[in-house]
Parts: sequence; C-alpha cells; structure tokens
Amino acid sequence: VQLQASGGGLVQAGESLRLSCAVSGRTFRGHAVGWFRQAPGMEREFVAASNRNNGGSVYADTVKGRFTIYRENARNIVYLQMNSLRPEDTAVYYCAAGPSVTQSNLRSQSAYAYWGQGTLVTVSS
Repeated sequence: VQLQASGGGLVQAGESLRLSCAVSGRTFRGHAVGWFRQAPGMEREFVAASNRNNGGSVYADTVKGRFTIYRENARNIVYLQMNSLRPEDTAVYYCAAGPSVTQSNLRSQSAYAYWGQGTLVTVSS
C-alpha cells in the first residue's frame, strides 16, 4: 500500500485548505485512514480518522468543528478539509492507513501500517 499526500501550502489565519491522500495498492474500503501532524519541535499527534467499516469519523479536540475527514472509496482518496485555520495548525500533515485499525485505536499511530510522506501546512497570523 502506498499513500501520497498533497495539498499543503501557505495560508493566512482564517482561511481554508483541503489535503488529499491518494491510496494505491490495496482495497481502500478495508482500511481505516487517518491524518496526523507534526509541528516543529513537537511530537506527531492525531488529527482525524475515518474507520474502515462505516466511515465513522473521530477528531482531535483541537480541530473538532473546523476539520472534516471524508473519503471517496471509488477513487481511493481521503481528504482533510481544514477550515478556520490557525497559526497553531502549522505542521507537516501525514496520512496513514491500516487494515487492522479498530474503533478503539483510531487515534493511535502505532495502529496504522502504512504512511504517506507528509505535506507542509503553514498558517500565518
């Protein structure tokens, strides 16, 4: 399974971006997909995830209400729509996928088997 993240860039606070993650190599439907981010000098953290069964989603408290994860199973793409961006959202964003991720560990990085290369999002104040 290969993941290719794209869509990052430089925006001002309050603006929006949509990140894309193209998944290839395996049946997309059977995989949970997630987005994580790593800010400079910080550990990588969970942002959002969509489970493999019914597409139900979970979000980090810091992005809830502003970010939306959704997937196009027919095209093997998962998106992260980011609205009302803040300077503290600045980070490298990574997409991840895994066939064994369950509802209970959607937020856990170690549950994901496959990772993309990351795309940089910079939000200026």
